[in-house]
Amino acid sequence: MKRPLYYQLSEYDCGMVTLLNAISYLFSREAVPPDVIKAITTYSLDAYNTDGEVGKHGTSKAAMRFIADWLNRNGPIKGLPIYGNYYVGSHVRVKKDSPLIDAVQQGGAVILRLNYGGEHYVLATKADTQQDYLYLFDPYLDEALKDTKGIVFVDDAPFAYNRKVPFNFFEANDAHHVYALGPVEKREAIVYFNREQGSIAPVSFNDRQNVSKKDGCVW
Repeated sequence: MKRPLYYQLSEYDCGMVTLLNAISYLFSREAVPPDVIKAITTYSLDAYNTDGEVGKHGTSKAAMRFIADWLNRNGPIKGLPIYGNYYVGSHVRVKKDSPLIDAVQQGGAVILRLNYGGEHYVLATKADTQQDYLYLFDPYLDEALKDTKGIVFVDDAPFAYNRKVPFNFFEANDAHHVYALGPVEKREAIVYFNREQGSIAPVSFNDRQNVSKKDGCVW
């Protein structure tokens, strides 16, 4: 049985929640071993704020990469046929025929790190290349976003997405624009697949950037 995706419990857990939502989107409840849930919750919320408080700077890029590697190595061993690809730099583009859009159309669940009042993680699960919309599940519940022209809230797809966003939002030149991915050289995304469904896109590790513990879900 599939479960509805869920929202953040705090101001900081967008990374952890989005990882769990990716698992929920790709797999039935019966297929998910407890070790996978334990690993995600243990290794996320690792970043410190300026006062030295752990978790209050969300989940670092390093942790997201570590969790992807952990899932690749341990998921299949524990019975979860998951596979994650890590994309950086010029491979993280939201446009027709880009690796990320191809991955979504092949059944992948794409975790994007973008701007939403600070660095934030969301899950992309569907792409409309005719009208140039990317369908997201954003775990941060914010009714004020409904006033943003171009973004369409979706209430009838709780298992997959809760809004659709024009492609041009992600590619905005202003890195502070809502849902902007920021400078190309600093972009990162993770694509997860169910090995038993759809196709697995090729790994793209070019232009890999150094990872800082300061990065995560920031408010």
